[in-house]
Amino acid sequence: MPVSLFAFSCVVSLATLLLDNIPFFNYVADNTNESAGGKIFLMGSLVVVMLVLNFMMTYLTMFLMRMVGRILLAILSVINATAVYFILTYNVMIDATTIENVFNTRYSEASGFFSWSLWLYIMAFGVLPALYCLLQPVVFGKVKKLGVCCGISLAIVLAVASLNIGQTLWISQHDTELGGLLQPWSYLANTFRVVSSQQDEQAEEIKLPDGQIVDNEKAVVVLVIGESARKANFQLYGYDRNTNPLLSKQEGLKVYQATSCATYTTAGAKAILEPKNSDDLYELLPNYAFRMGVDVSWRTSNWGEPPIHVDEYITNEELGERYPDENQYYDGILLRGLRERIESSSKNKVLIVLHTSTSHGPKYAEKYPKEFEAYQPVARNVEEGEKNIGLLVNAYDNTILYTDFLLDSLINTLRMMTDWKSAMIFISDHGESLGENKMFMHGLPMKLAPKVQYEIPFLVWTSNDYRTYKKEDELPAVLEQHYIFHSVLNLLSIQSPAYNKDYDIFSSLK
Repeated sequence: MPVSLFAFSCVVSLATLLLDNIPFFNYVADNTNESAGGKIFLMGSLVVVMLVLNFMMTYLTMFLMRMVGRILLAILSVINATAVYFILTYNVMIDATTIENVFNTRYSEASGFFSWSLWLYIMAFGVLPALYCLLQPVVFGKVKKLGVCCGISLAIVLAVASLNIGQTLWISQHDTELGGLLQPWSYLANTFRVVSSQQDEQAEEIKLPDGQIVDNEKAVVVLVIGESARKANFQLYGYDRNTNPLLSKQEGLKVYQATSCATYTTAGAKAILEPKNSDDLYELLPNYAFRMGVDVSWRTSNWGEPPIHVDEYITNEELGERYPDENQYYDGILLRGLRERIESSSKNKVLIVLHTSTSHGPKYAEKYPKEFEAYQPVARNVEEGEKNIGLLVNAYDNTILYTDFLLDSLINTLRMMTDWKSAMIFISDHGESLGENKMFMHGLPMKLAPKVQYEIPFLVWTSNDYRTYKKEDELPAVLEQHYIFHSVLNLLSIQSPAYNKDYDIFSSLK
């Protein structure tokens, strides 16, 4: 039976409120300091504004776009359900950071989130409303009625807003959280922000001033960028499990306290590789070292890094073709042939960057060979781990145990290369939540993120007589990721105006 566009828009608006925005109202209820009466008034005002705005946008979309409008509303319904599922299941917010993570996620990673509960939720709260939008006959009416409905809608919104003018400060203080929970505006607005930001970043990176290599000593630096490795689960930092049985016995290994500049890969990797914290895109460490004459190789089983401009960029899939006897889906593939690669270099300065994925969720248990499953039983994914956090921690700790093996193997390889001065640096892009306060994985805005999402391991090993480390009282108690850029310039003997001795863990070059 056909319904008027007015009735259709009312139904869609009410369904959006009830099916997709309960987390939004839960947040408001939990975080406002209003009295009971004030809280009811605020919640009622938000309900009115949300209903009216969704009504108006539905009315406009359907009237102006007809069948295309139906399709758009159906798509939004499915996306709304998907967003709410992730909010409820993983305690995330759909902010710009989350959208950026979505853009940088491969199918192989995204498929780890697929589950029957996800599909059932989408079917019940996304597909069924979408079918209503697509199939319900609608009488559209005349333009005059459109104008009246939109005019009255705007008047109601303005009136309610004026009555809540005293809430402006509270809303501004919680704008990130409110915007990240409000559907469909959260992903629509933040997708626009991310796309706009990415277009700005397409501009050529800001070149750093030229430097020069000042000696002919044969030196190699291997920088390992860890993925989702949190300090809290490293035995080297006081964890009560033996997750670093090999590194804890390595002579000369330095262990630094450090924090990340962000809680997601793109920004975390950028901070590791850039000379200073900036929203601008400066020339990154591998790009700059390559331009200064260093032999640079980037090996990766990950993605989402900022633009890398070097001659040798090799993925784990390409290494898998080169070494078919090694499982390309474990990060051990990144170490294959590494000594031969270094010793065959025609240059005296070599920088190897290994961008790993060892501790990335949601399927931690698939990130390491089974012989490293020391802690059992394990959760196969985060969703299963929600029901038993201990099983999730077991799986995650096994990834740290595998990381320990990889770094120890790397150090032993470098130690055998007696013709080279060598260094290994390991630092993570960000940390990880494993169920603390019902939070999982990573990606929360820094002002909201728990410390496990930004307290990271920072490990350094150098061969004998390579460089002199600064004393503890010459360094801050907690280091930033930007120390990597300047410390590596020192190790590679690159003198440059871009170098800042205050962000170097070694004594400065003479």
